[in-house]
Amino acid sequence: SGEVDTTTGTVSIDKNERMSILKQDQNAFDNETIMDTVLLGHKRLVEVRKDKDAIYEKPDFSEEDGIKAAEMEAEFGELGGYEAENQIEQMLSGLGLEEEFHDRMMSDLDEGQKVRVLLAQSLFGNPDILLLDEPTNGLDLESIAWLENFLIEFENCVIVVSHDRHFLNAVCTVICDIDYGKITQFTGNYDFWYQMSQIMQKQAKDQQKKREDKMAELKTFIARFASNVSKAGQASSRKKVLEKLELEELPVTSRKFPYVHFQSDREIGNFVLTAEHLNAKDSEGEVLLKDFSVTIHPGEKVAFVGMEHNAITSFFDIISGEKKSEGDDAVINWGQTTIRTYMGRDNSKYFSNELNITDWLKQFSKDQDDAYVRGFLGRMLFTGDESLKPVKVLSGGEKVRCMLSKMMLSGANVLILDDPTNHLDLESIESLNQGLVRFGGVVLFSSHDHEFISTIANRIIEITPKGIIDRMMNFDDYLKDEQVRALRKEYYAGTDKKIRF
Repeated sequence: SGEVDTTTGTVSIDKNERMSILKQDQNAFDNETIMDTVLLGHKRLVEVRKDKDAIYEKPDFSEEDGIKAAEMEAEFGELGGYEAENQIEQMLSGLGLEEEFHDRMMSDLDEGQKVRVLLAQSLFGNPDILLLDEPTNGLDLESIAWLENFLIEFENCVIVVSHDRHFLNAVCTVICDIDYGKITQFTGNYDFWYQMSQIMQKQAKDQQKKREDKMAELKTFIARFASNVSKAGQASSRKKVLEKLELEELPVTSRKFPYVHFQSDREIGNFVLTAEHLNAKDSEGEVLLKDFSVTIHPGEKVAFVGMEHNAITSFFDIISGEKKSEGDDAVINWGQTTIRTYMGRDNSKYFSNELNITDWLKQFSKDQDDAYVRGFLGRMLFTGDESLKPVKVLSGGEKVRCMLSKMMLSGANVLILDDPTNHLDLESIESLNQGLVRFGGVVLFSSHDHEFISTIANRIIEITPKGIIDRMMNFDDYLKDEQVRALRKEYYAGTDKKIRF
């Protein structure tokens, strides 16, 4: 993109090709209208429009100006200027920003809405090369589906960085694996790359095992015959082979997977949860939950989805005891055999202290032995001196791994997780995904990761502005179900589809 200079090597892009980049500074265009912000994604089109308008505004408009204006009009048309407004409106609507917002200033929008405008800006005008860094961040599932379809039909080059496995599978035809500073290219989608990388890692481990066995054999021979005059030559020769093998030592991969395993202290009984008449409002008094009721049964892994994410968070907070329901009608009954643990969206309160990671986790461990806690942390990729790092300086991903460690130590048979893949890398997402699939208890969770939901959930509850859609089915079937589609159309019709994150 040219934003950072390379220390070695060259980057070559044809001067006639236009590159578009997903901007990360959400406040950079606060003085622009939303339509103009998207239009700024195509600088040449903006320049031509400006020059064309300047010619028409001249008080002494000449014949030469007329010729120049005609040329400008022709180029404006070739660049798609006459269809631009309609295209921008379609993009914004597809990305979840309703028509009523299109004429507003960027400064009027919240963070989630600005993300959508900047994404539309990068997509606008059919660029030759499109660079997208985590384009699904902050998007709801509907907007991600629209983006997937847009990029599938996009005929030019797309280079994308993403932790969304379903998105990568849907969009990408080539995967570039960066490991130990080298790029290896695989033709295929994410699943193909993952399978191939596992095969290659196994082959590398097998080669490593053979190498280690050979080294052990050589060391035994050298130790046995180094002082034997008749065998000294052979021992010396084998020593050279051993030195060469030691120099060839290469680790299999820099990619590390945490070990995520939830073990319940007791089996769950026949009754899990009944929550009735829950009500919640946001800080501005807007209703999030109104007389919301739900019953959870043993064996259920329930994904809570929808654009009303603050409503989902409020529900999780209420049933976890983090906040109270509005009014006096709420009834929350947990089964006597349930042991619950909760990882909310905002866990900052757990990390505003001076403890190091080991001492922090000991707060939640029945076994207070340092060796046990450090061994546990090692499985979650906190090794050596990292286990002594102060929790207040941890990155977002490290804090999530700490919270997952806390949950694993709880022995809970009911797990409640609000958008748990946020901040995690692909390896951690894979490990958490597999850990929740294996878990034998009840899981209540939210996520914007399609693959995560579709591989874990056996029940989907969608909170919409006009009602609840509740189905015992997996997520892929839920999205295809005709009755669900009809209900979603009805429940979202004529509503202000705000993006609340």
